[in-house]
Amino acid sequence: MNAWYWAGYTLSKLIGHIFFHYRVIHRERMIQTGPVILAMNHQSYLDPPLAGIACKRPIYFLARKSLLKVPILGRILPKLNVIPVDQEGMDRGALKALLRILRAGQGALVFPEGARTLDGGLQPALPGLGFIIAKTRAPVVPMRIFGSHEALPRSGGRLRFHPITVVIGRPMYFTEGDVSTDKRTLYQQLSQRVMDEIARLTING
Repeated sequence: MNAWYWAGYTLSKLIGHIFFHYRVIHRERMIQTGPVILAMNHQSYLDPPLAGIACKRPIYFLARKSLLKVPILGRILPKLNVIPVDQEGMDRGALKALLRILRAGQGALVFPEGARTLDGGLQPALPGLGFIIAKTRAPVVPMRIFGSHEALPRSGGRLRFHPITVVIGRPMYFTEGDVSTDKRTLYQQLSQRVMDEIARLTING
């Protein structure tokens, strides 16, 4: 964990606990070593750092390229393990970077839905996550965040100090048989399989 990531990690924990009563349910299910994909629903800009602090080790994040053009922020984000991605279509460069990271035994956060939800509800999965699973067979830890939409909705409005909870699901493992079906539908099926697991997660369960 480099100094920049450690500083961001520590600051995120402090902000999460002080302002959002942040808590993690079933932290013991997190995979802390080896390649892993953290797959979580996407409600707001708060999601990446709050997903990151649910894990004890550094992970990599995808962020839209335009953020790297913001003064100062553009220089800091790469030091925080941020991978720039073009949200227009499938960014092959970003996908290749994710594949290299996972094959090197690292962890990465992926949002199966792609973009933030407008109403706080879950959205259908996109095939990108399925592609990564098929190419790496990395285990997936499904995660669901509650409260970040209320704290900072995509539709705008001021930031609210609303309680935020992250629930961690049981790790999902994939066999050769899981990734050897018809490629025309495989990626979407794998992504939706993970999304279905995310949907099953509840604060009380």
